[in-house]
Amino acid sequence: MRMSAAARTVLPALAALIAAYLVLAYFLVPEMWIFREHRLPHFDSMVTATADDIPGDPINVGLVGTKAEVMNAFATAGWHAADAITWRSSIDIGLSVVLHRPDSDAPVSPLFYRGRKQDLAFEKAVGDSADQRHHVRFWLTDQSDNDDRPFWLGSATFDRGVGLSHDTGQITHHIAADIDAERDGLIRDLQAAGHITSTYDIDGVGATMNGRNGGGDSYFTDGLTLIGIVASGAENRQGAAPLR
Repeated sequence: MRMSAAARTVLPALAALIAAYLVLAYFLVPEMWIFREHRLPHFDSMVTATADDIPGDPINVGLVGTKAEVMNAFATAGWHAADAITWRSSIDIGLSVVLHRPDSDAPVSPLFYRGRKQDLAFEKAVGDSADQRHHVRFWLTDQSDNDDRPFWLGSATFDRGVGLSHDTGQITHHIAADIDAERDGLIRDLQAAGHITSTYDIDGVGATMNGRNGGGDSYFTDGLTLIGIVASGAENRQGAAPLR
């Protein structure tokens, strides 16, 4: 079938427009943000960063427990480990959003804490697609408790919908502003599943009313990081073991 004259004109223009968008959103604008952020005082040590080195979501939750204990706790609580980002998983999450079909283990974008991508990520779907979901990323630290169980720091947020980043124009999930609600809800889920024996707070990003993450979304927080002690087998800890 021969292509019409109109199609021969429109298709190259459309391809050029898409290429211009990709270059602008994924290369030029991120470089502008990197330049801007590096001229400002460096962001707080309890804030993650995007792959473009733009300040991301704050650290607002933590766990003490082995990897197996943490994985088991989330599985029992009805949360799913997020898939790695591959062509297949990227297509699946896209179809989930567009076709409104479930994808309970959809991938999450990488965030970096102290130069490292998250070690673990979990999510709990809301509704019939990956458009909205509770999710959390965790980073293994070099600290442990008195029983040599690892200390994990994490960032819990709620994805309220898919759209374009307010800062770069990249396709992304937008988060809900009340990140404390996500932090507290996550720990409540693990407690209800019988896997958290005690909790305590540590200083986090600090009280913030007008924060902005790497997608340009606003957030507010009391600034505390809520730490949960994961149950070790049948043991029921009565207090939080100190970190060392």
